[in-house]
Amino acid sequence: MENKLRQLYALQQIDTNLDELEEMKGDLPTQVRELDGKATELQRKLEEHEHTMKSAFSMRDNIDTEILSLKEKSERYQAQQYEVRTNREYDALTREMEHAAVTITRLEKEMETLESKATIARTEIETTKSELEEINKQLEQKRTELAEVSKANEDEELKYRHERENVVVRISKSDLGTYERIRKAKNGKAVVPVKRGACGGCFTKVPPQKLLELRQNKKVYTCERCGRILVSDEIVEKSSTEV
Repeated sequence: MENKLRQLYALQQIDTNLDELEEMKGDLPTQVRELDGKATELQRKLEEHEHTMKSAFSMRDNIDTEILSLKEKSERYQAQQYEVRTNREYDALTREMEHAAVTITRLEKEMETLESKATIARTEIETTKSELEEINKQLEQKRTELAEVSKANEDEELKYRHERENVVVRISKSDLGTYERIRKAKNGKAVVPVKRGACGGCFTKVPPQKLLELRQNKKVYTCERCGRILVSDEIVEKSSTEV
């Protein structure tokens, strides 16, 4: 049990050091994530506008071809009217010409709508490209700043990450799960020493009897108020991040 407590305390010390290194980066990681999210969303919008424009132009071209075909047919029908011998044939050709004219009018309106849609999409493309270019510039700048800060502490961070791996493999999954849960809920502090008879996390006094039991290092004790894992002075003295 004492070894378990030492491992958990050592892990806490390592994570605290890593947290401090992360804090040195300031808001840069958050800024990079936010800018990256904006860039991704703008890229999605850009692709959507491009698809809309291409689709509108494609449909417009198809309609234009259909209109030309209808006009050619209408001209043939008109020429055939001079060759027919019966009123029935003449009326049939007239109906075909009228139908073609109505269809052409409808298709021309559809073409206008598609032209408008494509024009709007083209404008949106230019606007989105400009916004994306600006966001990418900001993102590149923030990434560079973050890389510089990270580089300055790279060796130290790698050392702690390596130490963390060595400690984690010695802790059971259930204990590690409990540690991570408390750490997440308590702003990174899951394991704390008892200082002057009080919890090192929330400073609540630990009952004398519990203090005696805690110093025996035979059981995992948690603070009655904040729920953090408590460790004795002996554990603090013996433990180190080099475990």
